[in-house]
Amino acid sequence: MTEGLESLTAIVTTDIAGITRGRFVATKQLDKVAVSGIGWTPANISITPFGGIADPNPFGSAGDLKIMPDLVARFRTDQTGASMPFDMVPGNIVNLDGSPWPCCTRSMLRDAIARLREFAGLSVIAAFEQEFQIFGADFPPAHVMSMAALRRAGPFAPMLMTGLEEAGVEPETILAEYGSDQFEVTHGPAPALVAADRAVAIREITRELAENLGWKASFAPKTQADGVGNGVHIHFSLIDGGGHPVAYDPSNPGNLSSIAGSFCAGIVRHLPALTAFTAASVPSYYRLQPHHWSAAYTWLGEKDRESTLRICPVSTVGGKDPARQYNIEYRAADATANPYLALAVIIQAGIEGIIANLPAPEIFSGDPALLGDVEREEKGLLRLPGSLENALRAFEADEIAKNWFQPLFISTYLGEKRAEIKSLDGKDAQQICDLYRTLF
Repeated sequence: MTEGLESLTAIVTTDIAGITRGRFVATKQLDKVAVSGIGWTPANISITPFGGIADPNPFGSAGDLKIMPDLVARFRTDQTGASMPFDMVPGNIVNLDGSPWPCCTRSMLRDAIARLREFAGLSVIAAFEQEFQIFGADFPPAHVMSMAALRRAGPFAPMLMTGLEEAGVEPETILAEYGSDQFEVTHGPAPALVAADRAVAIREITRELAENLGWKASFAPKTQADGVGNGVHIHFSLIDGGGHPVAYDPSNPGNLSSIAGSFCAGIVRHLPALTAFTAASVPSYYRLQPHHWSAAYTWLGEKDRESTLRICPVSTVGGKDPARQYNIEYRAADATANPYLALAVIIQAGIEGIIANLPAPEIFSGDPALLGDVEREEKGLLRLPGSLENALRAFEADEIAKNWFQPLFISTYLGEKRAEIKSLDGKDAQQICDLYRTLF
């Protein structure tokens, strides 16, 4: 840090456009601000990724709110190459009397966590696996997914891992991925709210480090219309009140316990509506196509990277406990989604499966595109929405999913997303990818 400059800390919230916004305060005032919060404006939730406020929106110019920082969730590192430390604290948006604001996405995740605990006595352990691409680095050619492809990035990978570790993200791996100058970074499993906070921190730290190296890190779902996509894979498992894993049962198909099977069945049942929140942009649906190793159907698979819900492999090498490794991967997500909101709707859908005591979905292996329409329907393999607008309509048609939110949020979310769609009128797929590459 430059000597003599005031240290600043960002108090932030992540909005429904998937953008993290906030205000800086003097770090020495942080304890005071934790009690009083910082001022915020309701219409800020309706800012599109293109910069304008969605019109119409429910708020106009009226109203005032507070963001209350959660100091337990503070992320700080000196390793991004910036002149001042990266210092970020996520917060919850509240009304002026301290009551939760209905459009605070972090509070929505907290509510989903509480509902699962209250109804089933369970909690979610989660991790976000995030892909991004580097632009402007002029890397020499290298084989995809190779050692050389990572090492040619010079100090970037060790600097990122060091920064994430210092910030408390608990990074696990970084690798060169299949796409052009594409990388993937993961963090350790954590309670659901912590995992979503880490997802935000990873994106912001990665972008800042790349920028200070003279590059651009883009998490956009597609940077080339015909190229490899950047996904966000949300891993989750279930534990009971004593912290014991409950998703694993070797006597069942796929080793999926009965209660975890019901949880997954709820997700599969509501998947068309969920995509409105987990694949939250127009270019998201360029990625959600068959044979793209992403997700295209309402499909529970075992170790299959085309399935939307994937039962991940476990290993007993070294005497490891498979029950503690066991997790499910939700693959129909990307970084245009708000991570709090994405994880919240996954949990809410899972709760609905437990409430209805749904049996576990059939584990499918193969290519759904090769089946006839009737056979796909019999197996529960329905095509996911093919566009953001269709996903929004699927949500509007899902009365159970709408009950997860207050009407104010529903009108706000639909208004912002449809404003995004309208802003892209007249642009072709590549122009849209070019735009989102610069924004995410």
